Amino acid sequence: MTQNRSFGARLRTRKLFRHAPDRLMIVPLDHSVTDGPIAPADELNDLIGQLADSGVDGVVLHKGTLRQLDTEPFTRTSLIVHLSVSTVHAPDPDAKYLVSDVEGALRLGADAVSVHVNVGSPGEARQIADMAAVADACDRWNVPLLAMMYPRGPQIADPRDTVLVKHVATLAADLGADLVKVPCPRTMSGLAEVVRACPVPVLVAGGPPAATTDELLDHVTAVLDTGVTGLAMGRNIFQSSEPGKRARRVADLVHSARRATPDSVHRATSDSALLTANPT
Repeated sequence: MTQNRSFGARLRTRKLFRHAPDRLMIVPLDHSVTDGPIAPADELNDLIGQLADSGVDGVVLHKGTLRQLDTEPFTRTSLIVHLSVSTVHAPDPDAKYLVSDVEGALRLGADAVSVHVNVGSPGEARQIADMAAVADACDRWNVPLLAMMYPRGPQIADPRDTVLVKHVATLAADLGADLVKVPCPRTMSGLAEVVRACPVPVLVAGGPPAATTDELLDHVTAVLDTGVTGLAMGRNIFQSSEPGKRARRVADLVHSARRATPDSVHRATSDSALLTANPT
């Protein structure tokens, strides 16, 4: 983000990028509204403490969850309040809608906010309009906006098609997002195209379920070589038997990685192997 942003926006952005100026590791923990509870409150407190101790830059949570949590871990990691939801039980689970606003997130102490948009869903128009309105509010309140952008819906044949992922990423930037999270395209060359096309930092969704941490780190290395800013990795962290240890290894890799060079991008983009399974 550029220096012509206000001091408040630059300060919050700097707090978000707390471990490296151009690399970011975020753990979304907003799945509870969509799918059901992740953990009881005491276990969630422990999990967030482990993540904060492991070098995670920020966690994504819903507003009500925060009432059950200790504040102390958030002195060591950033709070991103998620503003939009849907549930798996809805007639259209892809129809996200706002349940909070930027001012409310600031009252809770948020360092940033996030919204989810499913492009191609029957409710696309409302979701895009909501994101644009949130972006305007973020400008007023000097709050970074993370847009979680997915090609999803009856018109989407392949949600990991490079052209589609590139479109949803640049759409978010065009409407005012400061950061964009997208699913990983099927090839690393496709991901590199997305990064080149998008004028704001790109975060990649967590990727396919990893059987081992070493397998996961191989995936993370390939992703970072494309030039992305980092990852937003949820299930591959909090469903691990040792989430803190796994988060530490991923975060260390993300923060220590050098920015992509033309040679490293060429190596990444020469990999045409398919990436399988769920990118969320």
